Amino acid sequence: MKRIYILFLLLLTMALSAFSRLSVSLDGTAEKSSEIAVTDLLGRNIKLPEPAKKVVAIGPGALRLYVYAGNLDFVVGVEEMEKGDISGKPYMHANPDLAKLPTIGQGGPNNAPDPEKLISVEPDVIFTTYATDAASADELQAKTGIPVVVISYGGAGVTTIFGEKIQKSLTVIGEVTGDTTKADKANSFIKSMKEDLDNRTKDIDDAKKPSIYVGGLGSKGTHGIESTQGKYALLDIIHAKNVVDETGKSGSIMIDKEKLLEWDPDFLFIDQGGFSAVQEDYKKNPDFYNSLKAVKKEKVFSQLPYNYYSTNIDTAIADAFFLGKTIYPDAFKDVEPDKKADEIYHALLGKALYSVMVEKFGGFGKISLK
Repeated sequence: MKRIYILFLLLLTMALSAFSRLSVSLDGTAEKSSEIAVTDLLGRNIKLPEPAKKVVAIGPGALRLYVYAGNLDFVVGVEEMEKGDISGKPYMHANPDLAKLPTIGQGGPNNAPDPEKLISVEPDVIFTTYATDAASADELQAKTGIPVVVISYGGAGVTTIFGEKIQKSLTVIGEVTGDTTKADKANSFIKSMKEDLDNRTKDIDDAKKPSIYVGGLGSKGTHGIESTQGKYALLDIIHAKNVVDETGKSGSIMIDKEKLLEWDPDFLFIDQGGFSAVQEDYKKNPDFYNSLKAVKKEKVFSQLPYNYYSTNIDTAIADAFFLGKTIYPDAFKDVEPDKKADEIYHALLGKALYSVMVEKFGGFGKISLK
């Protein structure tokens, strides 16, 4: 009898354990357990027993992507990199309390994750942009004992703003935290902005397009007029004529200044991040700049810097609308760049932040190099 009683207790325990993993509704239909299974941006399959309620995001741009898609109440720590200069990080201006959270590592593109500090805040999951291969992601997971989910901005050019990997990353964040509503809204908005920019400009006759040069672009620091990009995302999305594309190169490049004289573009845009360097160079070489057609005709304009610890997608889209408005005024006649910028910031970050960016860098408009 005692043996039967023990067997009964064992079976009852097993039944209760199974019941805890599989609830049954009143009509007799089985409901799924709360287990989460996702495939990250490296194709790794990750399982969590339930949606994550305590998260960290490490690596260039990881926290920004999380802000776009995830519940901010779940963030339990941030990198020191996020607590320093936030002037070019609208997502931190929108959420200043994030900087008050415990530090989980130094951060930065050249620093490795800190397993001990990550463990100290006891997250349910680690979102990371550091890992470029499955082995490094698996290694961090093994060191911490915490599921590691890799997210990504993707490749170069337009894909760093509108690419499928960004869309996938936002969705994965929502899936891991148990609610994709915010991610879906962000993805839908970004897609709509891409379609709007494309539709306004795709049918403009190439013969009617002015030539453009964008200088002062940041690349691992601030630079002067020589710093530019081939296949520049903001010009590509509005089908503009980037004189640098003649080189056949893509991404960040440093040109010989004499080449700029040869190209002599119709419009010159200066990234506000490098504007002071351009002004300093102007003081030393005014004749060089004054010989440019764009300077002579006062067609020199600013754009907001959008690369701070990876890409601020919101600022980049706002820049694209300003570039479009300046180059093709008829195609963007209904757009007021400052109001459009606030619409974009509000959609992705919940706050109108253009005035903050103006205070830090200066806003959209015509600029003088003197």
